[in-house]
Amino acid sequence: MTFPDPGRAGVAAVRIRQGDGSPELSAPAPAAGRLSHTVFTGDEGWFTYEQWAHEPEPDGSEFHLYRSTRRPDAPPAGCVVLVSVAFDSPDEARLKAWVDTIFEALADSRPHPGGISAHFHFSADGTRVANYAEWVSEAAHLDALGETGFVGSSPKFQVAQAFPGLVGSTVRRYRPIGHLDVADRTGTD
Repeated sequence: MTFPDPGRAGVAAVRIRQGDGSPELSAPAPAAGRLSHTVFTGDEGWFTYEQWAHEPEPDGSEFHLYRSTRRPDAPPAGCVVLVSVAFDSPDEARLKAWVDTIFEALADSRPHPGGISAHFHFSADGTRVANYAEWVSEAAHLDALGETGFVGSSPKFQVAQAFPGLVGSTVRRYRPIGHLDVADRTGTD
């Protein structure tokens, strides 16, 4: 299955939508500027990740990539972990400080061999962060959550968990089930 490239050149905005139940698998209606559309499913619902060459018509699901990291020896991804973090009010400077704290926690920790990448996005309204993180498998991510020495034990991670204005977060694992890329018109695979 094809995974989108969150670091793709020419992306001005990303739409991330989540839902419960089964996702809609039909191809999205053509839209000028949409570069890709990927559908993911998991035990707790679904999400879509769309890349746009320009700012799409606002609907509350728009995000912008802020910061990424990727292993240089990255193996193929087997799942995406979507970490959604909400804050009590719009404040882009606070979102940047929170993500930068997470990067400091990652630098202080021993990386898990199952982790591949992390791509932090800010919502257009300045209240949410979405981390699109690639892992080799769901089992590897679950193993990392239970490991000492992983990012969760870093003092910087504890700072991030108690960050001013943080009101909630979710961590969910997904696998891609459909991908459409305008550049290659492959459709779902």
